[in-house]
Amino acid sequence: MLYHLLYPLHTTLSVFNVFRYITFRTIYASLTAFFICFLLGPWIIRKLSGLQVQQYIRDDGPESHLSKAGTPTMGGLLIVFSSVVSTLLWSDLTNYFVWIMLFVITGYGLVGFVDDYLMQVKKRSKGLSVRKKLGLQFALALIVGLLVYASPDFSTQVTIPFLKKLSPDLGWGYIIFAAFVIVAASNAVNLTDGLDGLAIGPVIIAAATYMIFAYVAGHIKISDYLQINYVAGSGEVAIICGTLAGAGMGFLWFNAYPAQIFMGDVGSLSLGAALGTIAVITKQEILLMLVGGLFVIEALSVIFQVSFFKMTSGRRIFRMAPLHHHFELKGWPEPKVIVRFWIIAIALALIAMSTLKLR
Repeated sequence: MLYHLLYPLHTTLSVFNVFRYITFRTIYASLTAFFICFLLGPWIIRKLSGLQVQQYIRDDGPESHLSKAGTPTMGGLLIVFSSVVSTLLWSDLTNYFVWIMLFVITGYGLVGFVDDYLMQVKKRSKGLSVRKKLGLQFALALIVGLLVYASPDFSTQVTIPFLKKLSPDLGWGYIIFAAFVIVAASNAVNLTDGLDGLAIGPVIIAAATYMIFAYVAGHIKISDYLQINYVAGSGEVAIICGTLAGAGMGFLWFNAYPAQIFMGDVGSLSLGAALGTIAVITKQEILLMLVGGLFVIEALSVIFQVSFFKMTSGRRIFRMAPLHHHFELKGWPEPKVIVRFWIIAIALALIAMSTLKLR
């Protein structure tokens, strides 16, 4: 909106020429999302507390978590609102990918909201059934996959990190592949969201990393120099990455240990889906396994735990899954688990960044 209102004025006042630059708009989109979260945070905490939208704590979880009962949840509404408003303010609203991203953030946010509403307000212990939740997630992801597939000149080749000559073309099968990436990312972030600030920290790191990839993929000269796929218009996605990082930082102000608010599924599902969609648009789908490697580790810990439990009639690999609970039960204080997992996320993001040159 600001881009469309103010950039045309550059013919009169040259200062408005800065609005043409994606870098400038990304910085201020990030700051806008941060300040929206920061300013609205106390109000939404009071509002959710007054409505008694409070975190449900499982009896079979770590005992240290029982003290978290009563902490307001569904704080992801704040992240979604901040990101969407900031995107509308600073993005080029004629860009096709901007509207795909807004569809993903709001669509998955709505699925998460319904799940949280049923669990926290209607007091259904499990919210939406697994079948319904996955069904809605895949339906939205298939729509996104189709929209991306239908975009002009979009490549259906899959980029393999470190192997520049290996790029299999999936054709129409790319729609299904893209949907799988989006749903997997959404649920991986959801599984990671178990400790104060544990999920939002790596989300900020991943969003900041993909901010660079989106900018590079949308710049024809830089993408050619670095030998990565050029995706016309994907540069605007860097602005959305900025809003996710900024909103995440604003939310972390209140979600840091000891948390005043939790994001709930409305936040984790939408953030994970957003990261998955960004990976698809920028043609860095497989790289998401590195950029969001911590989420992958957490998700795999659950898959391995459940599979091993069923195959061995009750034996376990970890003391508890997801993996962060395993370390809690080993005696690690919650802040130590959180910070060490953030360090892992940063290291993986740096390795992912190195693929820009190691191709």
